[in-house]
Amino acid sequence: MPKNTYFISDLHLGAKYMNDPVGRERRVCRFLDSIKDDAAELYLLGDILDYWYEYKYVVPRGYIRFFGKLAELADSGVKITWVTGNHDVWLFDYLRDQLGMRVLKGHTVVETAGKRILISHGDDVGVQPVMYRFTRWCFYNKVCQWLYAAIHPRWTYPIATGWSNENRTGRDPARQQAVSERAAERLIDFSRDFYASHPDVEAFVYGHLHIARMNEVEGMPPVIFLGDWISLCTYVVLDSNGNFTLNYFEK
Repeated sequence: MPKNTYFISDLHLGAKYMNDPVGRERRVCRFLDSIKDDAAELYLLGDILDYWYEYKYVVPRGYIRFFGKLAELADSGVKITWVTGNHDVWLFDYLRDQLGMRVLKGHTVVETAGKRILISHGDDVGVQPVMYRFTRWCFYNKVCQWLYAAIHPRWTYPIATGWSNENRTGRDPARQQAVSERAAERLIDFSRDFYASHPDVEAFVYGHLHIARMNEVEGMPPVIFLGDWISLCTYVVLDSNGNFTLNYFEK
């Protein structure tokens, strides 16, 4: 039986600003159940968890249903790759060692189903605002991580989740959509420049923008935005014939 490759991003599991977070986690688990028989690979392109900080000896509570389904897929032979995003940047070795998944940070060219594809959460490529680049540098800086880890989680958890809640609920939706569209254009520009020097790349797949779209750009491979699971519940399938499709999960 031919196997497919699946791409998904921006689940934001555990987000305090979403209604019925457990119900949303169960919906994601139903999706994972639906692909278990025909999936060869699963790519999680960032912001899978709304907040995660992995300490050396302990990890945050929650996500047990989701992690259990990932374990089932991994145990059945599905190859899982998790590309960290700006919300789950502090994913280190726990899930890698427990599930045998591959954890990547930043954009990477991978080969799957016979295609070379650039994958990225989308926050590390293209032109980004100066303040965002500084914040991202702090998130990845080892000294900043060490200092943050030294603070007790009873203080860091509410700060981080409160910041996430403010970023998602404190913005005008129309303005946020306009910001996302401008960011999409910057990612297309980056893809065009990257393709000029890497003509063997056959597709670009991004998360981050909460836009679900397959962009057919003249003279270059498709540029795909994966959407999210806050309002869209979208995912992309690459079948064994090398065809991409954008899908909506409605169960």
